[in-house]
Amino acid sequence: MTESASDALVLFGATGDLAYQQIFPALHAMARRHHLHVPVICVARHDWTLDQLRDRARQSIAEHGKPDAAAFDRLSARLQYIAGDYLDDSTFARLRTALGSAGQAVFYLAIPPSLFDDVALGLAKSGCATGGRVVVEKPFGRDLASAQELDQAIHRSFPESSVYRIDHFLGKEPVQNLLYFRFANVFLEPIWNAQHVADVCITMAESFGVRGRGKFYEEVGAIRDVFQNHLLQILAVLAMEPPASDTGEAIDAAKVALLQAIRPLRPEDVVRGQAREYRHEPGVATDSRVETYAAARLAIENDRWRGVPVMIRTGKYLADTFTEVRVRFKVPPTTLFDAEIEGHPNAIRFRLSPDVAISLTARIKKAGDEMIGEDASLVEHRIAGDEMKPYERLLGDALQGDRTLFGSEAAVEAQWRIVDDVLSNDLPLHFYEVGTAGPAEADTLVEKSLHLGGPWGAMERRV
Repeated sequence: MTESASDALVLFGATGDLAYQQIFPALHAMARRHHLHVPVICVARHDWTLDQLRDRARQSIAEHGKPDAAAFDRLSARLQYIAGDYLDDSTFARLRTALGSAGQAVFYLAIPPSLFDDVALGLAKSGCATGGRVVVEKPFGRDLASAQELDQAIHRSFPESSVYRIDHFLGKEPVQNLLYFRFANVFLEPIWNAQHVADVCITMAESFGVRGRGKFYEEVGAIRDVFQNHLLQILAVLAMEPPASDTGEAIDAAKVALLQAIRPLRPEDVVRGQAREYRHEPGVATDSRVETYAAARLAIENDRWRGVPVMIRTGKYLADTFTEVRVRFKVPPTTLFDAEIEGHPNAIRFRLSPDVAISLTARIKKAGDEMIGEDASLVEHRIAGDEMKPYERLLGDALQGDRTLFGSEAAVEAQWRIVDDVLSNDLPLHFYEVGTAGPAEADTLVEKSLHLGGPWGAMERRV
């Protein structure tokens, strides 16, 4: 359910990297579309002037956005700045004054999770939190226990209905298209189950490394960074039951039910890999045990998907960069062309990045006298237009009170339960070379899980 629109946006951590790389460009884009109608009160520890903040925003947009002088003027006119310590009551007293008559502000915490509790309590004590909403960035904890502690800290100041957990991946247009495709086409539902689907594979491959964020990556690794959140959310959208309605609450409930049906991962279900180059990155320990690659075999234990192998793979320093979902179907229940169609199943692919496409692989007859077939791919490419970037979409939704693309406490905890038992760096770690498809041990896991063989298997094993 969409609630009433907010009347102010308060950005904590306004001088930080997240604000510079994502939030200021998103606010500028909103101003360009005339979607930004509230004051933007920026709070940070740096003793800056408002002009310094505006210069920072201008540099951010020049580097990460599409500068538009008129749009920047509109954004600049809405900016305010409060410099102060997050542990100082006077900081929040000045914020209360700056808010004026605003009584339903959005508080965006672009700060480390260790500060969430302090800021939330400061907002509550000063009266700012009343009627407001709080937006928190991932990571939502490091495991199930810490995620629960984080939720308890936030709930001391904000009810669950006022907490918006942002995962920018859910704001991407191709991910939204995946949700739409699932439930807008009548032909899909009758075959979207274990009776017809042979297996599912989700791949997020990146040819680049940690891009100078070695110290950060040492604290997360591939499972915490993208597997536990982004990729499990894609699986939830792909496999959930039809929601009871189009409300954010109903969609979230369907996702949570799916996530809770996934069997927690066991060590034997996972292959962890590390690129040999990774230990040479600045900020990375020379004996690091952090994974830069993870492949996992999942089982969904509900009536729709029981028995269907699901594989999720992700890694850095690989041969290519792309994200896609592949759903492979079983062979038709006929013996007429068994020899011909073996190893050539129908499949649907959703290419999410860098290009966007949906393709259907089908078997058709070759021209000639013999009943010999060949694979044909029916592809629909999406040409990106002036579409909203994830942070622009999510900021706008938060201001409007639309929770559809934000994770709930139940969803976050369900995701951590799936991976909690395989987070230890003591689990086996397999090395691989930069520019390859990852560790060879992952090939073995894929082959065993998806029963791949022949030319199809050779193709699917490549990331």
